[in-house]
Order: sequence, then C-alpha cells, then structure tokens
Amino acid sequence: MPRRRDEPVRLTGIYTRGGDGGETSLGDGSRVSKLDPLIRGYGAVDELNSLIGWVLVAAPDVRLSRVQNELFDLGADLSVPFAPDDGRLRISQAAIDRLEADCDEANAPLPQLRSFVLPGGSEGAARLHVARAVCRRAESVVLWAASERPVNPLVPVYLNRLSDLLFILARAANAGGDEPLWLPGGDR
Repeated sequence: MPRRRDEPVRLTGIYTRGGDGGETSLGDGSRVSKLDPLIRGYGAVDELNSLIGWVLVAAPDVRLSRVQNELFDLGADLSVPFAPDDGRLRISQAAIDRLEADCDEANAPLPQLRSFVLPGGSEGAARLHVARAVCRRAESVVLWAASERPVNPLVPVYLNRLSDLLFILARAANAGGDEPLWLPGGDR
C-alpha cells in the first residue's frame, strides 16, 4: 500500500548495504554518487537540523521545533530532482513567510544593532550562532547543487531566511546581558 504524503516514512531496517559502494538512491529511485551535489546539499541540511536539536536542549523554542520538521521537508525536497508542479513534497512560500513573521516578532523588542555581533554570550546564543553559521554553509552547498542540478528555487531562500532567524534568536538569547560586539582594529 503506498504511503500518504503526510504519513511518516516506515523503516524496517537501518542498514541496507546499498550505499557501501559509494552510491545512494535519490527520492525518485535514481542511483547517484554520495558526492552528488544533491546528497551534499541535504547532508548539510541534516547537519543543520542536528545543531538545531542541540540548540533546543539549551534554548527550547516552539519556532525551532517547527523549523526542524520543515528542514526534514526541505531535505525531502532536495532528495528528488526538482520539477515544477510535480506533486512532490516541496518547500513553499508559506514556509518562508512563517520564517519572516518569526524574524519580525523576535526582532521587534531587540535594541537596534550598533555593531556587528560576535558569536557568544549565553550558551543558548552561542549554540544559535553555530547553527546560523552552518545554515549559511548549507545555503552555499544548496546553491552549488542548484548550479549542477534542478533544485527548488525556494530552498536557498528558506535557508537564507532561517539564518536570519537564527541570528535574531541568538541576539534575543543575549537580551538583557552583554551582547558581544565587534570592536574593529585598535585597542580591544
């Protein structure tokens, strides 16, 4: 019986030995090298999702719990070569709109930036900055993949907006404390 689109994947075994030769299957069933740009792209997204899980241990946030699920959707999107209106699970403009609303809400109470912000401060903020940096890298890898293969054009936009949210949440995690700011050149 085929799986419904909103039904979780059923896993009967964890190892298959199918990737032992350096290849894996995409979501459409095609076999590719594990060095394929799409594999690298959703691998970077998986790393990001793992870091967000680590963030949530120190700084629980319902928005980031939702983002974790959306990143799984994004990985599923990347795992199938993109074709418009193909009926596959794809990142949508609505997901980007939610991130923008989250950014606006989280940024509203923060003081205006006076300088570039250094990663650090509280433990939650430091973890959010690591996730933000990995998000930027994931976006770069996805853009590289998009130069080689068809990729949903909303995927890098989502990652760009997510890095903004992670930055804002890191600032919020330091609110009321000392936000580490860059002191350019000279005496520090």
